[in-house]
Formats: sequence, structure tokens, C-alpha cells
Amino acid sequence: MVRTLSKKRLASRRASILMVGIATTVVGWCGVSSSVVDASASSTPTVNWWGWTPVTGLAALDIAAFNKVYPNIKVVYKNFPDANYTAALRPALLSGVGPDVFDVATGGQVGAFSEFVPYAVNLTPAMEKLRGMNWAKGMYAPGIADFSLDGQLRVVPVGRVAAGFMWINLGLFNKYKLTPPTTLAQWVSVCKTFRANGVGSCFREGVGSPGFDVDTIHSIVNSVDPGAFNEALSGTIKWTNPAMVKGLALFKELSTDGILDPGADGFEQYPDVNNAFLAGKVPMVQMGTWYQQNTEVSYLRANVEGAGASASAKLPTFVPIPFPNVGGHSVALFGDPDYGFAVSTNSKVKSAATTFALWLSSTKAGQLRVADNFDEYPVLTTLSPDFSALPLVVPSLQAPDLYKLAALVNQVTETRNAQITSVMDTAIITADQSVIDGQATPAQAAATLQQTQATSPYVK
Repeated sequence: MVRTLSKKRLASRRASILMVGIATTVVGWCGVSSSVVDASASSTPTVNWWGWTPVTGLAALDIAAFNKVYPNIKVVYKNFPDANYTAALRPALLSGVGPDVFDVATGGQVGAFSEFVPYAVNLTPAMEKLRGMNWAKGMYAPGIADFSLDGQLRVVPVGRVAAGFMWINLGLFNKYKLTPPTTLAQWVSVCKTFRANGVGSCFREGVGSPGFDVDTIHSIVNSVDPGAFNEALSGTIKWTNPAMVKGLALFKELSTDGILDPGADGFEQYPDVNNAFLAGKVPMVQMGTWYQQNTEVSYLRANVEGAGASASAKLPTFVPIPFPNVGGHSVALFGDPDYGFAVSTNSKVKSAATTFALWLSSTKAGQLRVADNFDEYPVLTTLSPDFSALPLVVPSLQAPDLYKLAALVNQVTETRNAQITSVMDTAIITADQSVIDGQATPAQAAATLQQTQATSPYVK
């Protein structure tokens, strides 16, 4: 019998409804040491963990699950808003008194690997001890590559996400007898209908929030020329390439054609856009796979109430749809590890810190715990959720699309943030804003991006 559980109780139930692949193909799940704590470790070490994700409540569940296996290791979590994380972590690590374990991203402005890798120990020997010499088998290969330097695994991926698609409020679409747009012309038509019926919104985006409008321009450019966005980031093509200019022009067209809600450069994706979508005021947004938690009843109820809606409000039905073909090509998903764990070179409890980091990221029990949060895909690729067994808002409508999304996530080959330096991330956001506001033409914005790229090239 499926019951609606509280958010905290839901996690323990989910582990039992996850389908596990052929476990014997993953070396470290049996017959290998389950711990990397050595005899010299403190009998009751305290591991300080800093991160921008997960939220504090979910981190508490992760720690509680870990302590069932390692009751003598105390883990203390400190959560930071995305915008504050790097600024707090940098001086803490420089001072030598920062966290023992800390979140790292592949690129971008928040906890970027390129900036913090000097403070991360080599985890390869610990992985070999935990999972055997063939430790990478069954793990998310792009994550291993993104977090390695000179053949050393310096950060271990914990969860993976993908973007390059949209989420819609199916109830609003059905109310006005609309189907999800697949082309630019259809998108314009859909938005005209919403606005004509007083919805007052269509596609809302926080143009300026780190990561979100970058996902949108990434999707648009790849619709013009698949793969072109990352080719520009890597320097394979110039930002002044026609595909880039056309992509920026189409981004501008989203605004002039009435698709993008007015005031986009003044919105924050969280909380502004997120809360409006949860409250049923916005028909569509571009979020990534992390947003699938809002298809499940108890998570969605908690999030809707957190957005200011009544506890008795009818829950919206959210489904993922492909990003519309605005430039001539369908858009493939792109993704990265959402975050990984580094163990600080300054830590006085490296063994305990490593045990925690590897348990959550690289063991079956830990990865089931990550999957329980429902906003990450496990980096152990033999694990996948059974959406038909989850208490979704409308299972018959949502489960098929979630299965399709999961299949596409497993086909991802293009990175999301791994090639974006913090300088280029800021430059792309500024370019998007300048085009939307009419301060620069698409060609001028592309030229500025090329100038910035010359001073801040991506280097693996």
C-alpha cells in the first residue's frame, strides 16, 4: 500500500523501492574492506563537512544513515547559500582551519574544482582499498574524469544532474487545451494563449542567477549547432562563430516575442522563479533533473507550503519536456556531477573524513541514501529509481516521462559546468543580460565573450 509519508520518513521508505542492477559487477560492494579508517584514527573523531548542497535536513538524513554503520564518527554539517559558499571556503582553507570534507563543483562560480583542487587529497589509494584496483567500474565515468588531475582522483563525485530540458505545469496546459511547444513558433503561440487568458506569465527565468540562464543559452546554441556551446568554451570555435551569434539573437527573441517573462534580469531563480512555479503562477521553467523531487507528493507538499501556498492547496502536476527546437536541431541533455566531496589536505582526521566521503559517494548503501533525496542521480550507474513505485502526484502521467528522462540522463556525453570558468560564467550571464536589455547586439555580446575567453581560457 502506498502511503503519503512525511519528508523525513519518506527517505527510509525509498531505499526499498529502488531497483538495483547487477551488484556483482561493482567490485567494492562485497569482498572488499568497507572502511578506510585506520587504527591510528581518533576513537571518536569529528568530521566537519561544508557544502551548498544538500539542504540541512537532507544532510542530517545522510549523516544518520552513515552513523548506523560508523557510530563513532561524528559528522557536523554547515550549509551555505550558493552565492556565499566560495567566499567562505576560500579563506577557511587558506587559513588551514577549514572543513575536513567540502563540496566541490566541476566548474562555474560555486566551489569550482580548478580553484580548490590544491586543497584536496588524492583519494585514489582509498578508492582502491574500498573497491579494489578496478574501483571505477560501474561509476559515472565523466564524473571521475572531471574530478581527476594528473591521474589522481582528487574529488569523488556524489550525485549527478543533467539539464537542457524544461518543466511544465501540466494542469495549466490542460486548462487551456495546450500541448507542450516543440518549435519556436509553437512556443510563441502557447505564450500568447497564456497571456491572453490572464495567466500573466509563460516562461520565467532568473537571468543573472548563476547557472540557470547559462543552461538556457547552452540549450539554444546547441539547437542551432549541436555541441557548439562547449566547443566555444574549450576554444575549438570562437564565440563570434555564427552559431553563437544566432543563439544570442534567439535568446533576445524569447523576450521580444513574448516567451520570456518581463523583468527576467531582476528575477532570482531561487526563490523567485521557483516559488512562482510551485504556486502555479508560471506555466514553464528551465530547471534540471534536481527538480524531479517536485513530482513526488510529500516533497512537493513541503516545497509548495514553503513557497507560501496553503497546506490544503491542490498540488500541481509537473512533467519534463524537451527544450523546444528553436534553432533547427533537437537539444540533447548535458550534465555533470552535481557536486563531489574533497577531503582537505589540512584535515586532522583524514581517515575518518575519507571514510565518510567514500561511504556516501561510492558504496551501495551510501548511494541509495543519495538516491533517496530524489534530486540527484546516483553516480553508481547500476542504481535507478522505480518511478512506478513512488508516490507521484499523478503516476500515470508522470512516471512515463520520468523514465524517459532517466534514460536520456544515462546517455549524456556533454558537460554542463565542467568547462566553465568562474570568469566565463559571469561573462555569459552579463552577455545574456546585455542582449535582453538592449545594451548590446548579439554580435557585440559575442565579441565581448571572445575577448573574455582570451583572458580566461578553459584549462583541464
